[in-house]
Amino acid sequence: MQDPMRATVVMGVSGCGKSSVASALAKHIGARMIEGDTYHPPQNVQKMQAGIPLTDADRQGWLEQLAAELTRTVAAHELAVLACSALKRRYRDLLRTAVPELGFVFLQLSPAAATERVKHRSSHFMPATLVQSQFRDLEPPTDEPLVLTVDACEPLHVVVERAQAWWRTTSAPGART
Repeated sequence: MQDPMRATVVMGVSGCGKSSVASALAKHIGARMIEGDTYHPPQNVQKMQAGIPLTDADRQGWLEQLAAELTRTVAAHELAVLACSALKRRYRDLLRTAVPELGFVFLQLSPAAATERVKHRSSHFMPATLVQSQFRDLEPPTDEPLVLTVDACEPLHVVVERAQAWWRTTSAPGART
């Protein structure tokens, strides 16, 4: 019998609703919400504010910090929900090395919808001009284990209900045997 899923990443491009979904999901399942954006070093934030896309090298230390935070949370016998873009397979695999049986909720939406959402956000360092670079980097988690793909344009409560139902089913003892 497999261990229950102890951690989930809510992933996708900027503007897909990661933070809102992750926060609500964490509340519903009694998990610790980890906001990935708060772990970006100042130089990454400055680059993004200036409209400069992050590189793999820029993201490496950030992802390692997030992996360590997931490890600490699970080691403390807490559930974790991480809001993190996790755009590339190698990023997701790095996070999977920290927590075996890591689940991913992929919030999928079109470039036009993401751009429109980011344009109307206030108090966030990611400008709408970087949305296209996120789509260029995005490697959808097709054929990867423990992934739920959800239409990010659905109402928040619908997305969260679907994620919560998937988490319950996937985390049930013996669900993945």
